[in-house]
Amino acid sequence: MVVDGNHTVQYGPSSVVEDAGVNDDFKHTPINDHKIIEVEKSQYQKINWFKRNSSFIINLTVLTVITAYFAWATYYYIKHTGYDFEIFNSTTCDGYGFLVILYGLYVYGVLYSYVGKPIIVPLVYKNVWVPVTNLLKSIRFGQIIFYASLLVATVAYLVLDTRDNRNRLVPISGLCVFLLIGYASSSNRSMIPWRTVVWGLVLQFVFGLLTIRWDVGRNILQCLGDKVNILTGYAFDGAAFTYGDDLIYNQGVFAFKALSTIYLLSLLVNILYYYGIMQTAVGAIGNFLQWIMGTSICESVNSAANIFLGQTEAPLLIAPYLKEVKARVVPQGPVNQPTPPVLGSVLAAYVSFGARAQDLITSSIMSAPAALCFSKLTYPETEEVRVHKKNIHALEIEYDSVLDAASKGAVEAFKLVTGIIASVIAFLAFIYVVNGVLGWLGGLVGFVDGDEVWSLEAIVGKIFIPISYIMGVPWEECENVGKLIGIKTMVNEFVAFQRMQVMIKSGELSERTKVIATYAICGFSNPGSIGIQLSALGALAPSKREAITRLVFRAFWGGAVVCFMTACIAGALMPDNTI
Repeated sequence: MVVDGNHTVQYGPSSVVEDAGVNDDFKHTPINDHKIIEVEKSQYQKINWFKRNSSFIINLTVLTVITAYFAWATYYYIKHTGYDFEIFNSTTCDGYGFLVILYGLYVYGVLYSYVGKPIIVPLVYKNVWVPVTNLLKSIRFGQIIFYASLLVATVAYLVLDTRDNRNRLVPISGLCVFLLIGYASSSNRSMIPWRTVVWGLVLQFVFGLLTIRWDVGRNILQCLGDKVNILTGYAFDGAAFTYGDDLIYNQGVFAFKALSTIYLLSLLVNILYYYGIMQTAVGAIGNFLQWIMGTSICESVNSAANIFLGQTEAPLLIAPYLKEVKARVVPQGPVNQPTPPVLGSVLAAYVSFGARAQDLITSSIMSAPAALCFSKLTYPETEEVRVHKKNIHALEIEYDSVLDAASKGAVEAFKLVTGIIASVIAFLAFIYVVNGVLGWLGGLVGFVDGDEVWSLEAIVGKIFIPISYIMGVPWEECENVGKLIGIKTMVNEFVAFQRMQVMIKSGELSERTKVIATYAICGFSNPGSIGIQLSALGALAPSKREAITRLVFRAFWGGAVVCFMTACIAGALMPDNTI
């Protein structure tokens, strides 16, 4: 017997070797030390070759199967519809055209992995990017000229684009107000990395143009929103089988209907993690943010992960490096941050309250650079970053199989659902208690009828009226949006979206106001998130617990401002005919 690594080759008592995997030269030959070594070497080389190339073989097999199916679908499509481009264009979201897009993206990913990343990107970087950047740096006042030109172009675009409705410029003044607030509250104004701040705003504006103002980008998000609705329908079907049609389709009970979507989407995301798709997406976005904004790799990856994961899951990607990361603030504003396990799970629940899926997706994407931008503005780094891209690697999440990943996703979703139910019941009950006390106090001084009754919503609604107005909300609707912002900030976002649904049904919110409110409240900057952050990050980095406790409130209000900044840009870029 010869043992080689994990492989054992058993030789029988006879003097011949019978092995179909061995070359003919070694069959039926007497066993001796020389031949054993040669056979062992041959088998080791074959096993080693398969090990080294197993990933390529699997990918090639998958590519062949997918290409064969694509060819089959193409033949069927041409045979039955011909070459009519208008018909093809009508299928880009749910038919053959959608398959073409998916296949194109898949082929691009394969080519980028095997050709683009190892060959083309280094060549372009060396022969194009480096010479051009060096040339620009050699120009006197080059950076000042570049940023001034960028500012002039942005102002010119906004002036031309809003000529039909100058009220859309109001949110730009709101954006300036929020930036001034961040600068005024900065812990060290002299250390603010203005490049990161500026490029954070630029990326936020560009993402807004691509997803709100550009017809193609808007149609893509509309298509993604439709897919979310389809997934939601599948989740409802599963919930109806479990709880009964009456609770799901007739009564629409929140705990049984809206939250049932979390089970399916949590399962799907865990499967994506098992196959490495989610890690690849997070890493690509994190690298992009680091390259453009100049942020460290840890915070870039964390911000990218927050697009898909919750505040307790995203830090797991950089958990081993948290002890080396200096204390800093990353605001928890976007829908993608605090609640596990994914953006998609809570997104579907919000859609069930009347919010548009494309607005939630856009907000999540735009908030990633905005969070980095505002964190650098309010709490800039003052010490050297120790963790760099060259000494960080992606963590693997251990699952025994794809079924194990799926089942654990469902179990994790159950924990999330029960947590949401508990918090919603508790906080809603608390609101009713506060409103009862306020109503009693108000009644003693004559506030007893209709809108005059004292309540928590009435108070916070008036407090947040100025914030609502500078985000572009019409004055007559500012108090309603202020109530939603106050509820989201003081209670949680689920209660705010539920209240927004009531306002929509009663006609208290116009379409534009509904969209702006969606951007403003789709965040998790609330007291419950503070507790989640303290417990999660404290467990991952015990040595940083004091710094986390000291900064969590700054992150709390910073997250709210990030949502407001995103709402400002969305309000400025969104013409009435796109709502």
